[in-house]
Amino acid sequence: MGIFLLILGLVLFIGLVMVHEWGHFIAAKRGKVDVEEFGLFFPPRLFGFKTKGGWDFTINALPLGGFVKLKGEHDSDTEKGSYGAADLWTKTKIMSAGVFMNLVVAFLMFVLLALIGMPHLVDNQFTVASDAHVQRQATFKTTVTGVDKDSPAAKAGIQKDDVITALGPVGSDLSKLSISSQLSDATKKYAGQTVVVQYTRDGKTYTKTVRLHSDAEVAAAAKQGKKISSLGIVSTPSQDGLTVVRSTWSAPIVAGGTMVQLTGLTFQGLGKAVVGLGGTIAGAVTGNKEARQAAQTEASSQVSGPVGIFFVFKYGAELGIKFILMVVAVISLTLAIMNILPIPALDGGRLWITLFTHAIKKPLSPKREEMINATGFMVLMGLIVLITIVDVKRFF
Repeated sequence: MGIFLLILGLVLFIGLVMVHEWGHFIAAKRGKVDVEEFGLFFPPRLFGFKTKGGWDFTINALPLGGFVKLKGEHDSDTEKGSYGAADLWTKTKIMSAGVFMNLVVAFLMFVLLALIGMPHLVDNQFTVASDAHVQRQATFKTTVTGVDKDSPAAKAGIQKDDVITALGPVGSDLSKLSISSQLSDATKKYAGQTVVVQYTRDGKTYTKTVRLHSDAEVAAAAKQGKKISSLGIVSTPSQDGLTVVRSTWSAPIVAGGTMVQLTGLTFQGLGKAVVGLGGTIAGAVTGNKEARQAAQTEASSQVSGPVGIFFVFKYGAELGIKFILMVVAVISLTLAIMNILPIPALDGGRLWITLFTHAIKKPLSPKREEMINATGFMVLMGLIVLITIVDVKRFF
C-alpha cells in the first residue's frame, strides 16, 4: 500500500505540472496564439512527437516543471499568431492561466478533503467549529532527552526518556501538552511559580510539585556563563498519526479558509528562505562558515526541491491517502503562489514584465528580454541545485 501511495503521489504531482501547462495551452489556443511545443519537464529532450494540431509534445530530462512554447514569445514580435502580436488582455490570460488552474485544483481538492476528512498539518488549522467532526485525533509526546543537574526537573524526579504529559499551576486543571513548543510556552508563563508537572515512565504516571526557575534566575545564570531554563530539560516532540477533521455543509468555506491560511504561511516561509539564502551567500563571500551553515539550515527548513518532495511522498505514504492528497493540494497552491510572483523566467516574471512594458509603451528588445529571462532561469536553477544538495544531506 505504501509503494502504491508513493507512486500515486508522484503521478499526481506530475499531473499538477500538466494541469498548470494545460491552462497556458488552452488560453493560448482561445487567444489564437500558436503553440509550438507542450513539454513535460525541462530540456534536454528525451523524446516526443508532433500532434495533429501541428505542435510538438515532448518529455524532457530535468523533472523541474514543464513549459508551453508559444510562437513569437517576445513582446516585440508582431507576426500573426505570435504571442507578441496578441493584445494585453490575451497575454495576461495566457500568463495567468496556469496559476488559475492550480488554484482551481487546490480548491477542489481541499473541498474533497474537507468532505472525507482533512488532515491538520499546521497548528490551529482553519475549521468551522459548528461543522467540525473529528475523525481521528493525533497523539503527541514530549520526550525528555536531557535533564540539567540540580534543576527543577531533576528535583521532580524527571529522567531521560520520560514523557511529560502536563504542566500547570497548583490547584488548577493541568493543561495537556501536545508538543514541545507548548511545554516551552507553559514554562515561560509560569516561570518562578510553583507548578504541578505530570510525566510517565514505563507505563506509570507521576505527578510532582516543583518551583520553576524565574526569568531573573535564568538571566543571572547567563551573566555567569551558565545556561539554564525554567524547568531544566531538553525535550524532543513526536507525533503519532494526524488529526483528521471532516466537514459537511461548510466544506467550501473550510477549503477557502485553509487556502488563505496556507498562503500566509507560504509567504512567511518564503521570507525566511530568502533571508536564509541571503545569509548563505553573505557567509560564502565573507568566509564566515558558522553564519553560512546557520543561514543554509534556515533556508532549507523552509523549501524543498525534487529530492525533498520525493521523500515527503515516501514518508507520507505511511500516513495514508488523505495525507498524500493534502500534500498534493498544498503543492498545487504553492505552484500558484510561486508563479504569480515577479520572478524572472517564471510566469509571474513574464507577466509583470509585459505589464510594465505596456505601461511605459516601450517593449523590451528580444535580446534584453532573453537576457532577463536567462538570468532569472540560471539563478532559479542555482537555487534548485543548492536546495537539492541540502535535501540530499538531509535525507541520506
